[in-house]
Amino acid sequence: MNLNHSNLNVCLMPLEIKWEDKAENLKTLENKLKLIHPNTDLVILPETFSTGFPSGEEKDYIRKFAEKNTGETIDYIKQLAHHYNVAIAGSFIADSAGSIYNRAFFIEPSGDEYFGDKHHLFTMAGENKVFSKGHKRLSVRFRGWNIAMVVCYDIRFPAWCRNINNEYDLLIAVANWPTVRVDAWNKLIPARAIENLAYVCAVDCKGSDKKGFDYDGSSMAVDFKGKDITVKVDNNDLLYATLSGEKLNAFRTKFPAWADADPFTLD
Repeated sequence: MNLNHSNLNVCLMPLEIKWEDKAENLKTLENKLKLIHPNTDLVILPETFSTGFPSGEEKDYIRKFAEKNTGETIDYIKQLAHHYNVAIAGSFIADSAGSIYNRAFFIEPSGDEYFGDKHHLFTMAGENKVFSKGHKRLSVRFRGWNIAMVVCYDIRFPAWCRNINNEYDLLIAVANWPTVRVDAWNKLIPARAIENLAYVCAVDCKGSDKKGFDYDGSSMAVDFKGKDITVKVDNNDLLYATLSGEKLNAFRTKFPAWADADPFTLD
């Protein structure tokens, strides 16, 4: 499917997370949104932006941070999306029928909401012992763009990110990816863009977690050739990129590698 040649203006927001302090993190988000460029269409937040990633904690402990889709975090996101007329994407700790999920969200200014749960759980931090895995990747059509979304560790797995028949134009990846492993993150982002002939916008967080891991906020927007197109326009730590549907369509037509992709199905 071809785009309508319109641009999509994206703001990447590598927030500094205060671990387990939901009120402070929501306040930080509101203050940052006051600074965004007025032409912004989409704001992307880090993984579990309102709490931080609860590495190594027991399920009963993590459950107190989990919310329904109608809870404080998503209700507040809806208010902010409407007020600033932007879509907002990120993830939060979700509670569904007693199970806990690392849940990606995409909230439109209209209040329309889309969710998808993290599929690949980070076993090295015990995420698989607490969280349930998702089985369907988030997808949404917004302002003429087909968008898919994955969460952190998911980006290491190209089959889960695979763009079959150009089903998406933009892949969003949100993360709490520590500095000690950030070189891998910075390489995986352009790799996913090149192999899928799509834009990738990836946002990491800043700060230090309870286990002593540091996060440097490494975030970028890359085009379908793997080129970093991120722009910083001031000193408020917000990053921007303008995604061109016309350029993407032209490249897919000129270099249709997507048509030669191997067919496969996921279990």
